[in-house]
Amino acid sequence: MAEPLLSLKRVCAFYGRAQILFDVNLSIQAGEVVALMGRNGAGKTTTIRSIMGLVDQRRGRIEFDGKSIVQTEPFLINRLGIGWVPEDRRIFTDLTVLENLDVGRRPARPGMPAWSIERLFRLFPNLGEMPDRLGGRMSGGEQQMLAVARTLMGNPRLVLLDEPSEGVAPLIVEQMAEMIFELKRQGLSVLLSEQNLEFAALVSDRAYVLEKGQVRFEGSIEELEANDEVRRQYLTI
Repeated sequence: MAEPLLSLKRVCAFYGRAQILFDVNLSIQAGEVVALMGRNGAGKTTTIRSIMGLVDQRRGRIEFDGKSIVQTEPFLINRLGIGWVPEDRRIFTDLTVLENLDVGRRPARPGMPAWSIERLFRLFPNLGEMPDRLGGRMSGGEQQMLAVARTLMGNPRLVLLDEPSEGVAPLIVEQMAEMIFELKRQGLSVLLSEQNLEFAALVSDRAYVLEKGQVRFEGSIEELEANDEVRRQYLTI
């Protein structure tokens, strides 16, 4: 197997004196969609924030494209090719759709697809119908699409999606699934933080299940679907 695009080895993370992650090991290959699953508070968002360099207190190795990024500033991690769509979207509500997309613009990367506004409007037709609408006047689902599109304007190699299906309409969830399929077809990698097993199973190749900051399961998405014990113990509410 080729070297992973992203790997975490024995990653621990802390907020103050509270330890949140305990020796987390995780890897993603180029062009792979990996689901990071678990209940609220399991450590999914902290894992993503640790990758992005947004958790000050952490130990272990985090490598992207074979190089350590543990001591790298978040804005430089983004420039290396990791795009992050946070759970709370964080679009600029006083900017239009076009202006939000322009903020995220970065040069194309060799060997990777170059995302343009026109191409993103084909991927997200809803956004193409409202280029001049202010972010604050969009629905939650539309804001989610805009957050993803803005991240893609940075031409990332790896996209971190934190709970993309949470709190949005079923139609938007379908469009998010189509978007992830398209990213995979274009050779991008995706780390998908999710609680919704049905959505994760639709789009993912493999899955990790977290509970109290520890990896409790690692395997193919089919193996997770077939493992009643893991789903009952770590995923059901």
